Amino acid sequence: MVAVTDDRPRILTVGSETPALVSGDLDDDDTLELAMRRLITDQVGLSVGYVEQLYTFGDRARARADGLRTVGVAYLVLTREVTTTGRWVDWYHLLPWEDRRGNAGSPVPGLMSGLERWAGRDRERRRRVQLSFGIGETPWDGVRALDRYELIYEAGLAAEWFVDHGEEPDDRDRFGEAMHLDHRRVAATALSRLRGKLSYRPVVFELLPETFTLSHLRRTVESLAGQKLHAQNFRRLVERGGLVEGTGRMVTTGGRPAELFRFRRDVLMERPQVGVGRL
Repeated sequence: MVAVTDDRPRILTVGSETPALVSGDLDDDDTLELAMRRLITDQVGLSVGYVEQLYTFGDRARARADGLRTVGVAYLVLTREVTTTGRWVDWYHLLPWEDRRGNAGSPVPGLMSGLERWAGRDRERRRRVQLSFGIGETPWDGVRALDRYELIYEAGLAAEWFVDHGEEPDDRDRFGEAMHLDHRRVAATALSRLRGKLSYRPVVFELLPETFTLSHLRRTVESLAGQKLHAQNFRRLVERGGLVEGTGRMVTTGGRPAELFRFRRDVLMERPQVGVGRL
């Protein structure tokens, strides 16, 4: 479950120690989606609206004591943050290298040097690091969030790698807050999916109140994209694309009046791809 609060993307977790995503076993459920909705209601007391199936996971961490491996089907749920029995965790506490709004490089000390040591003189490894993290003239691609986590895991820099291999990590949260089993991989997959969908689906409006300022909309997109956007260019993109419509009502933000807008749902009938552009 994903929300954006105070310009920070957040994920709802359960568990008193290591954060975990809401999860559980199939019961007498007619469909996987109904099972997912039941688990959310049972574990955190919420009913949810927007959901989409994300991916199927069957990593080593899911092996049972009898040697069989379970398969998990993950869903992406978009909502607005409310008080629940769960705990909302900052997405970028889990994947801190993904937030580039205040730093053009990696905000995690030691991460890139760790990856460089792992790559050594291996040309393929060095190429993967360059592509994933946008080194040199290679541009940063926000949609590669899963690729970056996979690389960090493979390099033995994620705490989950040690757990999966029966070892004790030297610093469990050195490169982002560790999660239960493969749940941080699920979180990275969700971030890649959501960033990709921003360009062609109006998913960002699922995270906003019914009315909002254009500045609020832009900051919400920036929080998900993990990078700053040019304010005037973004405004022109949204207005020319017919994504929003003014309400005629004004609010005061930072001492200046700003108009409240709402999502213009008729745009869904006008063209097949509706989003805020490639980020």
